[in-house]
Amino acid sequence: MSDFHDVAKNGLSTAELEAVLRRVGTERYHNRHPLHHRMTSGGMSKGELQAWALNRYCYQAVIPRKDAIILARATDPAFRAAWRKRIEDHDGEDGWSGGIARWLHLATSLGLDAEAVKGENLALPATRFAVGAYFSFCANATLLEAVASSLTELFSPVIIGERVPAMLAKYEYITEDTLAYFSRRPEQASRDSDFALDYVLRHADTPERQQAAIDALVLKCDILWAMLDALQHAYQAGNIPPGAFRPEQES
Repeated sequence: MSDFHDVAKNGLSTAELEAVLRRVGTERYHNRHPLHHRMTSGGMSKGELQAWALNRYCYQAVIPRKDAIILARATDPAFRAAWRKRIEDHDGEDGWSGGIARWLHLATSLGLDAEAVKGENLALPATRFAVGAYFSFCANATLLEAVASSLTELFSPVIIGERVPAMLAKYEYITEDTLAYFSRRPEQASRDSDFALDYVLRHADTPERQQAAIDALVLKCDILWAMLDALQHAYQAGNIPPGAFRPEQES
């Protein structure tokens, strides 16, 4: 496992910086997490999948809000024109037909109540803290760091490509309609990550800015990993905290 904390101290070429950013994903993206491997091997109970969907909704719901903050901080009209597509992807043009609505459909298809999911009160405390930390980071870090933190989308098509066929094969109650959220994400993620990567490579023009961009991506990977750690601790190991969602068979 690489140590990324001072990898840019002597300065990196554009190609070297891109290679480091991609290596962060190769080594630290959450498709390497044991929970992901249990999911794709068919080892998770329906209650565990419900907990995953319910908790992940908190993250999905904050994405357009953090993107709106990034949008508001940008002074370049061309940047704003490109970035606002992210908000439309998740909220939909009418506020009801975007990625958040499709994730809610995934959750309800697994048997969860829509209002309970949207309320977020049953999410794990660690999930809420992780999502809040990501939102705060994008609000308070530099624009470069906020954009760099979105580069986990470089690796999103990989995890979707592993997750979707495995879930369809391993869980008889999951259908293509259940997983409709994922049908548009690879194309959207590729478009968005291409734009964000180009921005980072052009604006990370000193060793300090390069390191800040790398650190931001590491932080985002850590946040996504921590969310799965919390799910694993609560629902596989059986340490569900007070007030959190409890699957029916465990109540």
